[in-house]
Formats: sequence, structure tokens, C-alpha cells
Amino acid sequence: MATRDGTPRQRYREQVRAEIKEAALAQIGVGGAGALSLNAVAKQLGVTGPALYKYFRSRDDLLTELISDGYDAAAAAVRAAAERTAGRPPRERLHALAATYREWAVAAPHLYQLLAGTPSPGYEAPPETVDRARAVLGPFLPVVAQGRLGPAADRLAAQMRQWADDTPAVAEWVRAYAPGCDAATALAGTVALWARLHGVVDLEVQGQFTGMGHQPATLLEAEMESFADTWGLS
Repeated sequence: MATRDGTPRQRYREQVRAEIKEAALAQIGVGGAGALSLNAVAKQLGVTGPALYKYFRSRDDLLTELISDGYDAAAAAVRAAAERTAGRPPRERLHALAATYREWAVAAPHLYQLLAGTPSPGYEAPPETVDRARAVLGPFLPVVAQGRLGPAADRLAAQMRQWADDTPAVAEWVRAYAPGCDAATALAGTVALWARLHGVVDLEVQGQFTGMGHQPATLLEAEMESFADTWGLS
């Protein structure tokens, strides 16, 4: 008998899938993505390994869905911050977006770590995750596009302009989030910003700041303030 979204059978299936993903994240939290095993997840849930294949085709299929969930959750958090701060000065918006991203990563460290690098040896995320990743950075584009490029960024801006010219999907990404803005300025600024933001957040999530006497949120605020000064954000 066919089922429809919202039926008891469908709700049960989604509940089991959620439990599988929760158990997988717990495994990743202990041993990293490379330690993820469908058989171990099945054992934790008290079912047989083959039973899990009704919900996920493979271990990589499960990893892909976890990565997609992470990008979607991070994008939703950043998008909400962008909506809350619409119309405010770009410097204020920058701080809000960066702080929101950090708060999401600290609250979901295992998901963040899946997004921060290759999650497992031999695993390659499918192309559709690229759009999800860009959705996380999208709200930053119109903010940094309001800055100005200094001479030190000329080469980076030229490379970003070439990237947009050569890759229609990138040009469309900029138009979608920052219509009417210069693509080179938006992209160069966002890439430079991402390096700073990711650097602070990644070190905090890895626990590298432990015992160093500062609050990571304070360091991030200082980094964003420095970036805003460098890029001329008001």
C-alpha cells in the first residue's frame, strides 16, 4: 500500500532515520568520521546491519546526509541573523553573522567538523553539497560588498573576478545574494573573511584555545573588527 507524507508509516521512517543520524553523530564525536560504521550504529540501536540499508544505501550515503544537514542548519542560522539585522550598518551585520556562525558551530561541533574538511578517507561529497555550502556564506556577500578593496587585495580580486567570469554558477550565486554589487569585491571580501572566521571557529571547536586565558568570542570579535577596518566597512 502506498504511503503519503505525514502518514504513521512515514513518520516512523523519519523517526528511525533521525535516530540513525543521532547515533552516527555520537560515533563521529568519539572517533571522528573515519570511525563511522553502519554495523556499529546498528548495534547501538539494537538492530541488524542489513536493516539500516532500508534507510541509508551506504555509509557514504549517511555521511552525505549528515553533511547536508549541517550545511542546511548553518545556513538557516546565518540567514536568520541576516534577516534580523537587515538595514543595519555593515559592520554591525558582520559581527552578528560571524557570532551566529560561531554559536552554531560550538553548539554542533560534530556537524561542524564534518563540514570543515574531508570527513573520511576515500569519501567525496557529491556536487549538490556545493550549493548548500554556498548558502552558508551567501548572507556575507552583500555585507562585505559594501566595503572597498585596497591595493593589497588587487590580485585576489582579479582572481575572484576571473572565477565569476569562468563559472556561471558563481556569478549567479553573487547575483542571488548581492544583486547589483561588484562580484570581485563581494567574492574577495568573503573569501578573506572566511579565512579569518573559519580560523577562529575551527581552533575553538578543536579545543586549541583551552587554557590560553581568553574567550574565543572575544577573539572573534577582534578579528571581525580588524577585518571591518581593513575592508572599510562602516
